[in-house]
Parts: sequence; structure tokens; C-alpha cells
Amino acid sequence: MPAEPRRIYVETRDLIFRSKVRGIIAAAGDHVTTDQTACDLAVIELDPPSKLDLLRALLQRGTAVLAFASHVQADLLRQARELGAEAVPNSAVEARLRALLTP
Repeated sequence: MPAEPRRIYVETRDLIFRSKVRGIIAAAGDHVTTDQTACDLAVIELDPPSKLDLLRALLQRGTAVLAFASHVQADLLRQARELGAEAVPNSAVEARLRALLTP
């Protein structure tokens, strides 16, 4: 567990998935925050594609971003990677988040 809990911003429309992500964050000893300007990591669903603007703003502030979208939206995932985010298909979000939060 980290010395101080990290603040993690979560942006997803799926309430069940949001609950799973929050559980992973809590299990790692970290906190979910609603303040996207003061977070250590942002987990962003890239649907709708306009979320790329949010992703860009977070990255410009130096915030690490784990972005995700459907595997059929490969172009959107590629764009997120090109901006500097770690971008994975929906099926890989939980495992990747666990890995990122493990010291």
C-alpha cells in the first residue's frame, strides 16, 4: 500500500463498471476523487470520442491517464495512445488498473 493514498478520478457512464473500478481502487488503499484537476491518475472511458479533449487536458497537466474503449474503436484507442495515455480495450481495464495500483 502506498504511503499516502493516491487520488483517482473515474469517468465512465456504466454504473456497474464504475462500481468495479471503485472497488479495485479501494482495495489498493487509494481514493476515488471527483476533482479531475487534483488527481494522481484518471481512468477515462473514451465514449463519446469527445472525451479526448478531457484526456488531452489531463495529460497536459501531467496526470497519468488510463483510457479505455471498445476493441472495435481501435482508432480511438490509437489516438489516446498518441496523446500519451495508456489506452486499453474494455476487457483489459480491470487487470491494467490493478497492475498500475500495485506497488
